[in-house]
Amino acid sequence: MRRLTGAGAAIALACIAAPAADAAPIGPVPGLPAEALPVMNQPAYGHSSWNIAVRDAATGASVISLNSDLMVQPASVVKTYSAGAAWLQFGPESRVTTPVKRSGRLTRGTLRGNLILVGKGDMTMDGRTNADGTVDFANLDHNDANEIPGATLTSGNPLRGLDRLARQVRRSGIRRVSGNVIVDDRLWETSHLENGPVTPIAINENLIDFVTKPGRVGQIATQTMMRPKVAPWRVISEVRTVAADGRTRIAVSSPRHGLVVLSGTITANSGPVVNTYAFEDPARFARTAFVEALGRAGVKVGADPVAANPERLLPSRAATERLRTVARLRSLPLREEATYVLKVSYNRGGQLLICRLAVAAGSSDCDDGLAKAQQIWAAAGLDTDGAVLKDGSGLTGNLVTVENQAQLQAIMNKRPDAAAWQATLPILGVDGSLARVQANTPAAGRVFAKTGTLGDWDGFNRRFVLPTKALGGVMDTRGGRRFTFAIVVTNSIFPDLQGLFAANDDVGKVAALIQQGY
Repeated sequence: MRRLTGAGAAIALACIAAPAADAAPIGPVPGLPAEALPVMNQPAYGHSSWNIAVRDAATGASVISLNSDLMVQPASVVKTYSAGAAWLQFGPESRVTTPVKRSGRLTRGTLRGNLILVGKGDMTMDGRTNADGTVDFANLDHNDANEIPGATLTSGNPLRGLDRLARQVRRSGIRRVSGNVIVDDRLWETSHLENGPVTPIAINENLIDFVTKPGRVGQIATQTMMRPKVAPWRVISEVRTVAADGRTRIAVSSPRHGLVVLSGTITANSGPVVNTYAFEDPARFARTAFVEALGRAGVKVGADPVAANPERLLPSRAATERLRTVARLRSLPLREEATYVLKVSYNRGGQLLICRLAVAAGSSDCDDGLAKAQQIWAAAGLDTDGAVLKDGSGLTGNLVTVENQAQLQAIMNKRPDAAAWQATLPILGVDGSLARVQANTPAAGRVFAKTGTLGDWDGFNRRFVLPTKALGGVMDTRGGRRFTFAIVVTNSIFPDLQGLFAANDDVGKVAALIQQGY
């Protein structure tokens, strides 16, 4: 793996020792349980800085402070700033509504005009909704499948929202569209992250999923599933099955629009392997998927279903808003979207919430959502000088102090909806990116915190580097106290990718020792 940015690790493995370091070990820290020092002084952290801030939520008193005023990269802990700002601005029960508009005249079932699907920033488009109305997620999400082994898929239908809209279009009396089908994705200008575009319309998080199973050694592996199936996309598998002592390495490429090629190897004893392809034109993909959904609902469309999105045919945004609405799709409540973003560390989802804040500020430039977030947090009492944010997901370049993160969690903890906010965070040893961290300890289920990871490959020494491993949230101590906290370790070094999981467990172990120590 060449680069991993802003992801939350979900699987904890045994710690892997790195080459010995010459740095002086960390001595006793006031308030920090002595049992944490052997964890923090492992060779992998010999050139690292440990940064810890713990405060009593009831009194605000500092419990532990170690390098708490130093700026460090928080990685995906940034998502607490973006999701929290959206929470404060819109409210946890708020929803967005995606409409389908029509232009022209409807005569005897034929629409002599266009259907327009207007993107409003619905994060899941009903593709992740459980029967009870909660969001469905896998502890290691498909968004990280190409970088982190072990991703799984949820059971929902990514096209469900489009199918619901298409059936409403049919019920409105439209049986045939003589014009075109257009996706209006002008709500904000596309925001580009390192791992894909953030757009007002997103189907299956703007990904196509593939699941590969091994075959016989020496033969091409079995490519068992492509999801969702939308024309003209198809997959060719060139993945070869190798012996059990080999390595699973699957690369994803697209030589041309509509074709994905999987190549590499998979071991004979491997379980199903999930990979994804992030399509470059979400509006075009959504248009084709919607045309196909209309067909399934009994609405015929004369226009080419796989053509590029004809955005040139759109009227002005104001004129589009005035057109008749023939279908509507309500999103999940914000609390469920925040749950998805925070539990699995969904990068594009964190940035999408910043884009929504920009729109609330009257802008189509997502960067303006950061300024809006600063205003929201400052009004809530956060010392925003303790944070430097460049995006809403936690990629390289963001900076905060651990004291600032602990303060943010204290602000959320004082709100009437504090329990709902807490429920969005990964739970130590239970779910999300902390599902297998300290799972068999007394602290499991009592620490609620967002993870953060920045990882890279040291080509000079051929080893794995973690510029940041972070954790920020709240904990209920063994003695019945409530703490807000943040822990960040910087610049740890491991022989390979497994160090990501080891560091995740080590930071979780320090949190668990604090939880048990009080």
